[in-house]
Amino acid sequence: MRKDARACAGCGCRLSQYNLEDQCAACTRDRQRDAHPGPSIPDEVWLDPDIQTAIADWNFGLASRLIRERAGLRQDDMAFMTGLSQSFLSMLEAGGRRLTNLDKAARFLEGIGTPDALLAPPFREHAAPVAPARAPYSGPGRHAPWPATHDVTDLNELAAQAAAQSLHFTDEITKSNVSNVELEGLESTLAQIASDYVHAPLQKIFTDLVSIRNHLFSLLSGRQPLGQTRELLLLTGTSCLLLAHASQNLGDEDAAIAQLQTAWTFAEQADHNDLRAWVKGTSALIAEWSTRRQTALDYTRQAMRLAPGGETRIRIAAIEARAAARIGDRTTAMAALEDLQRAREQKAAPDALTRFGGLLTFPEAKQEYYIGGAFALLGEHHLAEQHATAAIELYENGPKEHRSYGDEALARLDIATARISAGEIEGAGEQLQPILELPADRRIRQLGDAMHAVTRLLEEPRFARSPVARDLADATRGYQAIDTRTKALTT
Repeated sequence: MRKDARACAGCGCRLSQYNLEDQCAACTRDRQRDAHPGPSIPDEVWLDPDIQTAIADWNFGLASRLIRERAGLRQDDMAFMTGLSQSFLSMLEAGGRRLTNLDKAARFLEGIGTPDALLAPPFREHAAPVAPARAPYSGPGRHAPWPATHDVTDLNELAAQAAAQSLHFTDEITKSNVSNVELEGLESTLAQIASDYVHAPLQKIFTDLVSIRNHLFSLLSGRQPLGQTRELLLLTGTSCLLLAHASQNLGDEDAAIAQLQTAWTFAEQADHNDLRAWVKGTSALIAEWSTRRQTALDYTRQAMRLAPGGETRIRIAAIEARAAARIGDRTTAMAALEDLQRAREQKAAPDALTRFGGLLTFPEAKQEYYIGGAFALLGEHHLAEQHATAAIELYENGPKEHRSYGDEALARLDIATARISAGEIEGAGEQLQPILELPADRRIRQLGDAMHAVTRLLEEPRFARSPVARDLADATRGYQAIDTRTKALTT
């Protein structure tokens, strides 16, 4: 007997590699019968050619049904004998499930007392153990050696071994640490966070984002089929994309960029252009609010090459228009607005990111706010007020859960800027009042920056004799971006 072979503690016969017990099936059955006599299968049942064919074809569902019928047993009896659940056996016999796991198949066959002569070589108690051979494939976590076949001379035995190996490998690569139901739940959770993002305070949103990202990291560290891995990569990259937006709102540009680099890595691993486009677009958005405004234009051009149609292209064109306007490039800004209008006219299905909703969409209200912002930066205040007013009306009349208080407040600041430029101080005050009264947890860092710019306008010498201008300047001068414990998210 080989050194690595195991022997039955009862009769001393050689044990199958799939028998994890210390006794062969016959000895185990004898011991069980002595202790707890249970159902059994008469010897003549095994002579049935249909049963023999079903076992030879590895059609265990048909074999189970035929054996029960010939032996007069119930599914409960078969469940007792095999250790499988009655519900699983019912589905197995109906064809709804298959028994492809070799360990379970071996236990099923041993449990019903299948004669050794009917078993394929991998399941035989007295089959000689096979020597390990180098596996032709070794993926993550798959290091078990495959049985060698080069010493086998019987072609039928070779075919049986090859079939067993193929089924075993299939079983290995379809193992997963995540179910499709859990994947759907994770996607739903991310969609809820993206929806809450546009109107909810930061603290809980940020905590929830970190929590789901960590869970996704944990799942990706395990093993799942390639299709599930790609979906996990998309979900994880999306969580990092949302964290980049949140980090930007905290005023931590370095953290935002790090999150974007991570999201880009996941997009590359998943080979997912929709995620790539959103990451580049968000990189442009962050660069636009920084001193790297020319870089923002470079990012928008990269994003446009990756973007599908619909809201994603509208978003990128809007960011490009505003970024170009910030550096005084009217030609580029107007060309981007033309691209935006063309994208608006195209019919496109939601992409892999916009289906999450909330922050990861670019609805009409946000489009109007961006267009107004571009015209405000170009100094074309009449058009800026026209589009900003349209944005505010859309936000006010739309669903509460779609209302972005940060964008709405910034649109009001564009109107206030337009009216100050026209010398209409009272009209500017009407727009500034709701912003001054905005609860602390709905203010954003960009709002504080924009309010400081309004203060500088109100302090211009031409308004020195206006008491209304002085009062507004005093009120806006004290307007501070809130601390990071209560700050709301920017969109």
